Amino acid sequence: MKTMLVFSTVYTFAVLFVSTKAEPKSTSCNEVRAAYSSKGFNSNDVPNKGIHGTHLKVCPQEYSCCTLEMEEKLSQQSHSDLKAPVSQLSTNLQSTFKQRHSHFDQFFRELLDNAERSLNNMFVRTYGKMYVQNSELFKHFFQELKHYYVSGSGAVNLDSMLSDFWEDLLERMFRLVNVQYEFNDTYMECVSRHTEQLKPFGDVPRKLRLQLTRAFVAARTFTRGLALMPEVVNKVSTANASPSCVRAAMKMMYCPYCSGQVALKPCQNYCLNVMRGCLANQADLDTEWNNFLDAMLSLAERLEGPFNFESVMDPIDVKISEAIMNMQENSMQVSQKVFQGCGQPQPGKGFRSRRSVKETGFTGRFRPYSPDARPTTAAGTSLDRLTTDVKKKLKHAKKFWSTLPETVCVGERIASGDDCWNGTAKSRYESVVMGNGLANQVSNPDVEVDITKPDLVIRSQIAVLKEMTSWLKAAHSGNDISSDQDEDGSGGEESGSGCDSPSCEVDRDIYFSTTATPINPRVVKVVHKETSGGVRVAHGSMALALSALVLILLAPHWR
Repeated sequence: MKTMLVFSTVYTFAVLFVSTKAEPKSTSCNEVRAAYSSKGFNSNDVPNKGIHGTHLKVCPQEYSCCTLEMEEKLSQQSHSDLKAPVSQLSTNLQSTFKQRHSHFDQFFRELLDNAERSLNNMFVRTYGKMYVQNSELFKHFFQELKHYYVSGSGAVNLDSMLSDFWEDLLERMFRLVNVQYEFNDTYMECVSRHTEQLKPFGDVPRKLRLQLTRAFVAARTFTRGLALMPEVVNKVSTANASPSCVRAAMKMMYCPYCSGQVALKPCQNYCLNVMRGCLANQADLDTEWNNFLDAMLSLAERLEGPFNFESVMDPIDVKISEAIMNMQENSMQVSQKVFQGCGQPQPGKGFRSRRSVKETGFTGRFRPYSPDARPTTAAGTSLDRLTTDVKKKLKHAKKFWSTLPETVCVGERIASGDDCWNGTAKSRYESVVMGNGLANQVSNPDVEVDITKPDLVIRSQIAVLKEMTSWLKAAHSGNDISSDQDEDGSGGEESGSGCDSPSCEVDRDIYFSTTATPINPRVVKVVHKETSGGVRVAHGSMALALSALVLILLAPHWR
């Protein structure tokens, strides 16, 4: 009987001791009510005192200040709180590269407009009426360049466009310097077919083709890369969190509330494991993301150097005018080779040998702009300044996805030291921190991750980055291999001038052999007449002499 009494007394004291020990946790939930209400929830949801937590699905089932309804609401809140820092970081990254894309795009477009305006002003002043009458050729030239910049090789084949431009220019100039002859369309087609062999414009077309192609492919591909970055970031950052991730976030962020410890923050390593589990798919984007950024940086170097869009477009008026000078200076040799290859043309009807210079050719002395008179820099900046800035941003964006957990688990979001929430209590976190990526989450102690089911949205963006990287690498060599659906909806095709070997620079023989069957050969019948002085003059020779005189008068001085 005494034994029973002693046992009963000890048991009573033990119960009282335990009750006293647990009482501080269950006496009041006032702090929890205030914190819960600050999140926008109804404070009446919070019990006045702690209750048994056997009803809870996520948090420890001890005495708790949380009801099941509260746990569900805080779980939804944890989902939002989990996305908030990732969304903020992603929004900042999107904003950064949207701005850079806008700056580059505006710069390139204004540079094209300035170049067209500069050429028009120069040629009106230098060549006058002859340019005005043929200005649509140059207008079309710039329209096609702009069209390519916007829509790519699916809309404009640069090589073909440039060849057509020089052929058309040759045809017009050939007629002007041979006004004493009449040429039908078939004859002019023969002239056009041999433009490259004749090289009437010297080496300017070849050099300009290389410079334009490389600069345009690099500029267009680079701006497309800048435009792609915000799109990828937006799609990846908005990928849905899995239910197990939301559960883990709830346990990390708000289970301290339920235990009455509203100020308790998670341990850093605990936070890292939760975030690496939740962002495992995003981390898998990192490798292709970094490859893409490396390709962008490499192409930026090209834009600063040999593929500098600004250094090609700014003096394009001078380069085209140089080509015209070459044609004027070599017009007699060119004409003779054409006559040999395409046949002797028929003299024009009613040709007046004394036709004025203004009517028959380009006029005026060529006066290129001085540095002070050239148009101001496009968009109020320069390409070097833009690339220097964007390279810093590109370098800073590297490893963005794999370092997200470390970026999130800092500052006020975590507690330093061992006085932190480890998922069950205020104590040190003992588990090993997992690596980045889906495959490393097999043993994640805090988030259940199904490594056999990668996020399809993120996988599609990995493929997009990989394709864009291949285009960037091709552009680095001066080639356009994009096969995208551009604004006009048409597919692209490979084009470019990426060959840097000496064999690419070898000029073809300027002479072309006479065709077996000349196209409409016209033999000039030489009729001798005797002048008043008794001198016999051949009409054909007189026409040739007059032609030479016209050319001498027309040829401006290159300075």
